[in-house]
Amino acid sequence: SHPLRNDASVILTPKALLEYFSKLGREPMIVQFDSSKDTATTTTTTTTTTTTSAPKTKTTTATTKPPASTKAPAKKPSTGGAKSGGGASASDKKTTKKGETLLALQWKKEDNFAQWYSDVITLSEMIAYYDISGCYILRPWSYKIWELIQDWFNGKIQALGVENSYFPLFVSKERLEKEKDHVEGFAPEVAWVTKSGDGDLAKPIAVRPTSETIMYPAFSDWIRSHRDLPLKLNQWSNVVRWEFKYPTPFLRSREFLWQEGHTAHATYEDADDMVQAALDLYRGVYEDLLAVPVIKGYKTEKEKFAGGHQTTTVEAYIPI
Repeated sequence: SHPLRNDASVILTPKALLEYFSKLGREPMIVQFDSSKDTATTTTTTTTTTTTSAPKTKTTTATTKPPASTKAPAKKPSTGGAKSGGGASASDKKTTKKGETLLALQWKKEDNFAQWYSDVITLSEMIAYYDISGCYILRPWSYKIWELIQDWFNGKIQALGVENSYFPLFVSKERLEKEKDHVEGFAPEVAWVTKSGDGDLAKPIAVRPTSETIMYPAFSDWIRSHRDLPLKLNQWSNVVRWEFKYPTPFLRSREFLWQEGHTAHATYEDADDMVQAALDLYRGVYEDLLAVPVIKGYKTEKEKFAGGHQTTTVEAYIPI
């Protein structure tokens, strides 16, 4: 299996580890750590050397015994519910004792999943929160992951004859509303620019929720006959989808980075072959790069892309 597959992890107990070395004919070096409040720490070390033709293996097993305590165990703070993407409220924040810091995880996954998730992505320096709800700062650690995905994916799509391009961020109201079935699916999420400085714009301009209505008028200008087919373009860009509740970093945000490939073909069969090839690349991003198992398939009629014939998908399950 893949060395990074997260569905192939094992838990190894000290007893099982000792049995393993016993079967190999190796005797591990065991270091005992004894501590006490009133006495200095003493360490007993036993070293065993085995001569064999195989490479030498040195294993250290440490056992730590916590000092005795006469104090009663501290009460575990209660945890309240939290919205998935919002910051912690005053009642949700944990307090620290004198001398303690907030540099470690303050929440357990099983106690408060939302707060634990927020701790993980902020303390790992992946995400920083911003003063506009649903917008986040991608710190270098997370953006590096995005760059690695781009490097891998670019090589794969270029082998399929796909070229990179870039189209404008803004789309006119006339273009956006030209495809009624398409725009109806995005209408609640479209962000509009209506002012410039202190004055109102003559016509509102939409910030792209996706790029079909921006790209396809250009396609119709460029494709004049079958000799212009296939046309295969890819775009790395950002999009904005505004109207929803409870944003969650990396999962659902108002502005996000993405890749969108748009191709035109002479036949349905050629187009479907391209869709399936792209779908397998998406599977590869999740499973081969991110070690996240996914399932390939099709969206239902109610879930499919607005105005589309059919929508393929890769689905992952997120354990809580």
